Amino acid sequence: MQSVENDTAEADRAVSIFFSYSRQDRDRALPIIRMLEGRGFNVWWDGLLEGGTAFARTTEAALESADAIVVLWSETSVQSHWVRDEATRGRDRGRMVPVSIDGNQPPIGFRQIQVLDLTKWKGKENAPEMDELVRAVLAVSGNSDLQLPVTKAAPTAGPGRASRRAVLVGGGAALVLVGGGLAWWQFRPPADDGRTGIAVLPFENLSGDPEQAYFSDGLTSEIRTVLARNHQLQVIGSVSSDSFRDKQEEMDSIGKALGVAFLLNGNVQKMGEIVKITAGLINVATGASTWAESFERPLADIFALQSAIAAAVASALKATMDADFANSGGPELGGTRSVAAFDAFHRGRALFDLHIDEASERAALAKFDEAIRIDPQYAAARAARSRALGVIANQYQTSADRKRSMDEAVAEARRATEIAPRYAAGFSALGYALFYGRLDVRGAREPFERAFEFANGEIDVLSRYAIFCARTGRFAEARMAIEQASALDPLNASVFRTEGIILFAAREYEKAIAAGRHALSINPKRNSVNGDIGDSYVMLKDLDAARASYEAEKNTLNGLTGLAIVHFLQGQPEAAQASLDGLIAEHGDNALYQKAQVLAQWGRPDDALQTLEEARRLQDSGLVYLLNDPFMDPIRDRPRFQQMLKQAGFV
Repeated sequence: MQSVENDTAEADRAVSIFFSYSRQDRDRALPIIRMLEGRGFNVWWDGLLEGGTAFARTTEAALESADAIVVLWSETSVQSHWVRDEATRGRDRGRMVPVSIDGNQPPIGFRQIQVLDLTKWKGKENAPEMDELVRAVLAVSGNSDLQLPVTKAAPTAGPGRASRRAVLVGGGAALVLVGGGLAWWQFRPPADDGRTGIAVLPFENLSGDPEQAYFSDGLTSEIRTVLARNHQLQVIGSVSSDSFRDKQEEMDSIGKALGVAFLLNGNVQKMGEIVKITAGLINVATGASTWAESFERPLADIFALQSAIAAAVASALKATMDADFANSGGPELGGTRSVAAFDAFHRGRALFDLHIDEASERAALAKFDEAIRIDPQYAAARAARSRALGVIANQYQTSADRKRSMDEAVAEARRATEIAPRYAAGFSALGYALFYGRLDVRGAREPFERAFEFANGEIDVLSRYAIFCARTGRFAEARMAIEQASALDPLNASVFRTEGIILFAAREYEKAIAAGRHALSINPKRNSVNGDIGDSYVMLKDLDAARASYEAEKNTLNGLTGLAIVHFLQGQPEAAQASLDGLIAEHGDNALYQKAQVLAQWGRPDDALQTLEEARRLQDSGLVYLLNDPFMDPIRDRPRFQQMLKQAGFV
């Protein structure tokens, strides 16, 4: 029933707001912007960027992607062509929240939506007017069911209370308080095993060009990876650390939320062939800077800079450097010595992490191809190319095309492991391609085990290993791996979705629901989680709750499959058939396994088995669920089903 687990790195984010106003109203706009940021929203406004072509391009992108568009109407803004254009797009998208700060009404054409009156607002963050504005934003963004986020007043800075901006010019991050406080989100703290806990916060891009953000993000990721190789450090994962991007929050609050003693903060400015990096290490308990330094070097020295920063941090923490530090960017650990290949790889990675559509996946693939052309020994690029091919094959291709892509993914990942025999992501990509692409359970086990051995806290590697263990009935190992992942990335909704999948396969349905709800508390928009919760409700025979969950699921591969089953079990065969027909019409052969689930639950065992055999012939990745999928219980004892388990290597 669940969709293939190929997106553990999906970006988790808060509700985004585009804030439109006249620059003459800037002083009145800023307190509203700060209030919204304090309530946990990601607010885009033109003060974040300088002008120019890149600014216009970024403005348009922000306007099109925002969940809500807040328009500040005033005597000056009603005359602004810019504000009118932005308001027009907000109105046409059904995302506009109009606000008046001086009693002026919107221009004709914008008065069909009720205007919120802030003329009497005195700047109090928790005032009723602000609650009303937040409710309106949640409503137009489709999140009206969320708990109203509350701003916490920031205490006066002092020992242990230093903000990112105060510690390092250009930082800035605030807690994302969607559905509750950060402390509540943490299922479990990092283990107290004597290691020093540290989080690498996203280095800020100071280039003046938002399109260069991939470079600062790539540098942050590389430093995080190098530090994680030091076994005396416990490094928090990227999703949790990056959740504080572009926010304002006290450093001690961030540290407590992430369960770490130290925070590494910084910024990057790339100017042609020169790169300038400023980095600082903060003691969370005292708020004091333990180490800080600025570097200005030729871009060609970027790899030495990564190692130098990691070594300086380790030295400041009195963590002995091991042999891995000396080779932090070398080919034997998946890296490259080519700046051009490094640049192409991180451009591709930024595209791949978007997970928008097939075009963005193929654009990422093209960048990985470019990186490999420049440096054929770049194992990280080969592993990433394998993952991109796997995603394209599973989500967008059918039959022969899918098989070709998955065969290529296997070959590419295998080459990555040959180049870098201690590179965890290479082995993880190989295990993934063998398991999901060829249903080769026996062949996938060794690379997954090697990946886990070399993981060094890599969240995606741990999560994929945990899923493989669960799918093959090794629940103790699955729990161990996912607990490591959730301790290291406590604000990553995908990790808790994976925990729910494991618990469902282990038939611990109530715990699976709790894990799913926890994932949604972190990211209410996370795909597939409502469907996962619905699966558990079916097994608990709470069909009304299951139906509600499936109806809330945006991933139709999950939602329509679940509705076809629930409608049938509730005595609505016509609605059940309509859901199955919709599933097949939308997903075609990619839904063969889900079709078999439905037929098994409808009491049509022969049809279900025939569909599974067709799925096996076409190498449908859904077959990875076979061993312990409760929806297949009606046909589990059939000889043909048992034969399929043997053919795949499950038994």
